[in-house]
Amino acid sequence: MINLTIPISDEQILSLKVGDQVALSGIMITGRDTAHKYMIENFIENPKPPATEQETYQQLKKLLKGSVIYHCGPVVAGLDTKDYRFVSAGPTTSSREEPYQADVIKHFDVKGVIGKGGMGAKTSNACKKYKACYFHAIGGAAVYLAQSVVKVHDVLKLEFGVPEAMWIIEVKDFPVVVTMDAHGGSLHREIAEASGDVLKKLVGLK
Repeated sequence: MINLTIPISDEQILSLKVGDQVALSGIMITGRDTAHKYMIENFIENPKPPATEQETYQQLKKLLKGSVIYHCGPVVAGLDTKDYRFVSAGPTTSSREEPYQADVIKHFDVKGVIGKGGMGAKTSNACKKYKACYFHAIGGAAVYLAQSVVKVHDVLKLEFGVPEAMWIIEVKDFPVVVTMDAHGGSLHREIAEASGDVLKKLVGLK
């Protein structure tokens, strides 16, 4: 197991290869479909973010530089008292963020993305170009993963709804596996290619 503390350096990212088991510790942020669309429309496609979003933009720039985005729609206790606590923190299917992820990695200097199911060529190319990794989290283990969230520091855009809001969390030894590295390696691409070959043989095309 490789222990990594967030923020993560380029050198640390480049030392990782597909198949490495990693325990992440430090502060990261959750973000799903609505959050990614919001970042693209307000900050990446717009050279002058709206005045009403400037404070959030500055927070995100600081939070995401060298950090990790977790594709996660958590179940959160303590909403009434704002004494937030993650009850469930399982990964969301990452392919939904494929249209956005490369641009977010580039703009905010993100070093890691956590989710499940992998991502496509656009994100893989961004990982190689901008020195980032895709980390695969355990699907179906949401309550177990929530135990690695030691503190909820804050939440941005709660008006998006609890699952879609951007939760700023501190984790300790959060378990992941590198399935897309900064050298162009992608376990998901390898599996897709191997599966395609098997399918062709089964239907007599190869």
